[in-house]
Amino acid sequence: MPSKPLLDRRTCLKGLGASLALPLLDSMGRAEPGAKAAKPPVRLGFMYMPHGVIMDRFWPKSPDTFLTAPPPALEPLKPVLKQCLMMKGVAGVPIAPFNGAPHALELSTWLTAKLPNATRRNRIDIGISADQIAANYVGGFTSLPSLELATMPQTHKENQEGLNEGYYSHCSFSTPTQALPAEINPRAVLDRLFGKRNRPGQAAQADPLDRQMLDLVLDGARDLRKRLPKLDQEKLDEYLDSVRSVERRIATIEHRQKEAALAKAGIGAANRKSTDTPPIDVRIPEGDKRSEYMQVMCDLNVLAFQTDTTRVSTYIGSTPNGVSYPELGFKNEHHSVTHHNNEAEKVNKVADITAFNVAQFAHMIKRMAAIREADGTLLDNCIMMWGSGLEDGDKHTRANLPFIIAGGGGGSIKTGRFLPDVKANQGDLLTTLLACMGVPLDRPLGIATKQIKEIMTA
Repeated sequence: MPSKPLLDRRTCLKGLGASLALPLLDSMGRAEPGAKAAKPPVRLGFMYMPHGVIMDRFWPKSPDTFLTAPPPALEPLKPVLKQCLMMKGVAGVPIAPFNGAPHALELSTWLTAKLPNATRRNRIDIGISADQIAANYVGGFTSLPSLELATMPQTHKENQEGLNEGYYSHCSFSTPTQALPAEINPRAVLDRLFGKRNRPGQAAQADPLDRQMLDLVLDGARDLRKRLPKLDQEKLDEYLDSVRSVERRIATIEHRQKEAALAKAGIGAANRKSTDTPPIDVRIPEGDKRSEYMQVMCDLNVLAFQTDTTRVSTYIGSTPNGVSYPELGFKNEHHSVTHHNNEAEKVNKVADITAFNVAQFAHMIKRMAAIREADGTLLDNCIMMWGSGLEDGDKHTRANLPFIIAGGGGGSIKTGRFLPDVKANQGDLLTTLLACMGVPLDRPLGIATKQIKEIMTA
């Protein structure tokens, strides 16, 4: 008879009002020496940046130089480029009859590969997005079918071409008529991952800083650790250290948000009372670093995948409306500098913004590559796509959409390559990634006509 694993895959650390899922440990698949580790699931994630790129600073010069001399935009990914794949020639959805609304459609078509219904422009009516197709297939195996994240509020007060405002700020659609909102509050994401609940009759905490949730499950962690072999003890320690780090960084962010709210209310440190609780704006305070917020969200995404809390995620790094990057040394909004007309200063700023966003993606990918899972790493069992819904923000072109694929997809994707002449569209790409995850399709996804076989290992 086959032996049972020492731990069930769904073992959780429980404490008063909190439940913390565990990463995949060897003990969950091995009860005897020499037994095979449990096969990890494949996860699928998407990270978005608007307005396209500066092409000659993004695309590798040749397949031969992809790993040895990557372009400036890819420098942050250099340590993990062998786990990445790039391809040129993936066309976006042609946007006629909506030529006056390129920014509404760069995001809403990104994962749907489909245009909105032209006869119902003022309502959401598009296609189910690729992430939700995946969630419908694998979501029953996890506590969260999917995770939708964003850095900034999903609001946009523009309706070019009569299009619903939701098209400007959403990429996930659970049905053709239902856009899924993304969570911008890292604390709320952490609450969902921890499954934190208030005790019956207990009011919710008024102060967001008074929430050291990991402490609630530490007793269970100590008891579990005693039962684990040495390698699993190390994995558990690394995981708990990651959770604690994320929790502390979220508390730091919340502290700055609280200080910004007090300052906005005119409450200085000298006359401040403990009862002063002005409404806290979850947005990034003026002058704060976007990188810190984005990296916390990326780390939460990693935790969600590591613990198999979900196998599907989207992260909108920013939306097509006004976003600035003061930590790069300039205050221009992203959209304004993309209309650069080949002015060197603006071109350089767009290139810097692209490199910045790729760096946040790289932060997440490197974290995944450092986490041991079964006989490989977490990244080996993920498919992570970074990209934009425009090629060139100046001309609004969509012939060669910028994409970076990271992760081996459980052995289904051949990485470490640049494919310079892929003749395909974004529906084809999404269809291929779903196939690599093992998700069957009973109909084409948007404008898809095929799978891109060059991506796959077999």
